[in-house]
Amino acid sequence: MEALLQRCVPRLRRWAHGRLPAAARGGLDTEDVVQESVLHVLGRLDAFEPRHVGAMQAYLRQSVINRIRDEVRRIGRQPPPLELPEDHPSDATSPLEVAIQAEEYTRYRRALGNLGPRDRELVVARIEGQWTASEIADQMGLTVDAARMAVGRAVRRLANKLGPPPSA
Repeated sequence: MEALLQRCVPRLRRWAHGRLPAAARGGLDTEDVVQESVLHVLGRLDAFEPRHVGAMQAYLRQSVINRIRDEVRRIGRQPPPLELPEDHPSDATSPLEVAIQAEEYTRYRRALGNLGPRDRELVVARIEGQWTASEIADQMGLTVDAARMAVGRAVRRLANKLGPPPSA
């Protein structure tokens, strides 16, 4: 077996050289294809029946051809790789945006602390809790219209406490 492989594998390498398409060479080279094919053939050697001189060489070549076809099919199922441009925007929040958000949140919390307890409760329920006017009315013992008016006034007071945004 070893003598047979020593005789067949170098010829098989020469024959297979250049047969692997360039698109499939990213993860494999010809040597890999030949080696995988030889290992596959060795695993199935009990099923191999030589019917003529050179049958082993033909069997190995067919195994290489099948392996190349498998690789071409695998490459065909994948989209081609794309190069991202340098100016491609990131989905992640930038450190500057994080700093600005933290500063704005601090301003909001400070202004919220300067409101009266009822206004603070209304603003927190509406803005942070995302409660509807009817939910606020039920919780505060108001009519829906009165709750809507009270929330509107509380939000205006908050906006006055916040003042204009800091200049950049």
